[in-house]
Amino acid sequence: MRMTAVRLSAIYLGLFAVFAAVLVFYVTATTADILHTQSRQAIADEIEDLASVYRSTGLVGLVRTIDLRSRQPGASLYLVTDATGRILAGNVQSLDAGVLDDAGFSEGAFGYERFADGSDGEGADAARGDRYHLAIAEVVALPNGMRVLVGRDQTEQERFRVIVRGALILALALMGVGALFAWFLVGRQALQRLNRMSASTARILGGDLDERLPVTGTEDEFDRLSANLNLLLGRIAQLQKGLRQVSDNIAHDLKTPLTRLRNRAETALADASEPQDARSALEGVIGEADQMIRTFDALLMISRVEAGSHPVEKAETDLAGIVADVAELYEPVAEAAGGTLSVRAEGPVIASVSRELIAQALANLVDNALKYGGTEERPPVVTVELAAEGDRCRLSVTDNGPGIPEDRRERVLERFYRLDESRNKPGSGLGLSLVKAIASIHGGTLRLDDAAPGLKVTIDLPLGTAVVPADG
Repeated sequence: MRMTAVRLSAIYLGLFAVFAAVLVFYVTATTADILHTQSRQAIADEIEDLASVYRSTGLVGLVRTIDLRSRQPGASLYLVTDATGRILAGNVQSLDAGVLDDAGFSEGAFGYERFADGSDGEGADAARGDRYHLAIAEVVALPNGMRVLVGRDQTEQERFRVIVRGALILALALMGVGALFAWFLVGRQALQRLNRMSASTARILGGDLDERLPVTGTEDEFDRLSANLNLLLGRIAQLQKGLRQVSDNIAHDLKTPLTRLRNRAETALADASEPQDARSALEGVIGEADQMIRTFDALLMISRVEAGSHPVEKAETDLAGIVADVAELYEPVAEAAGGTLSVRAEGPVIASVSRELIAQALANLVDNALKYGGTEERPPVVTVELAAEGDRCRLSVTDNGPGIPEDRRERVLERFYRLDESRNKPGSGLGLSLVKAIASIHGGTLRLDDAAPGLKVTIDLPLGTAVVPADG
């Protein structure tokens, strides 16, 4: 009874039982009242008819008529007595005491026995309960003290009332038993599912973030709750995994620049006698510090984007305009590297995006393509493409560099992961991680393909307006 569902079921059962009882009693009472009224009207009609006979034929004719009518099959109740109460005619053998004392309609049903009930030996030996009937009647007092009773049997009506009430009591009893049985089954099943959920929750609290709440597939409220909580647990586990990964990567990848920073500061301090050397060392320290600040800024943005705390102010934006702006920004960089930067954009492509984040992602891709594209023998050739298809659009950047082996394309999306051949070039290994997070928060995906030669990085974005939480 501590379960809300069981308490609500008990309340519903009680209300249903009350309404059912009221309805049944109302129907039976109304039916009995209608039958009682019909019986009274029939008795009144017969009294009127017998009065006519009495006025026309006198007392002898009245007694003869009553005697004839009482012998007919299915006859009403008839009785004629003299002033002393002796039965002169009729089909009533005995009455409850006091029925004939007052003239008029009887106040309620009274008991009686018919002559026909004991007409044969079998009936005579029957128990009184089988011969005892109920009736209503009207008693008419004649001037000479005689009494005339005309009535209608009410036994069937009373039996109907008793049967209906008995059926109601039986139905309510069966409902109660069924409700208890259902409560037991439902409560037991619900408690078992709650116990399984509690056990899973205990394992999760114990540190097993891979544990999930059970889902039975019935799609009821427990399954919906478990599914939502499992999504939440998955999100928490992913964020915690990312946090551990970031902590490990920071400890591993920032150790080298911090060491260089300390060594340069120590060198500047040791060579303080040469101002030019000291200045050069301090400029190197500042450069290292700036690089570390950029790294931490990138980490902070990735974490904010993945956690959904970065303000994503979406608006209907022309992606072709973003492509043109980024290309214009990086054209001097491409020219300085001796390479080319070309754009292939199909007309205006309107999408609901954050202009700042999409521009940041595209700039990271173009910067990576110019930095790592091309080789010593050939300059970088970078192509930025924008195409719309149905309700989605594709924004891709292609270079002509050495590319990335297929078995390492998933790894390069992790924070701080860098290919060995790129470690001699500036960078922190956070660019693609940030692009992936930005694509996720827009409900898109990031894909790396072989450009033969080079690498093709594609951001696939929906053109809709729904904000999709980043999945990391």
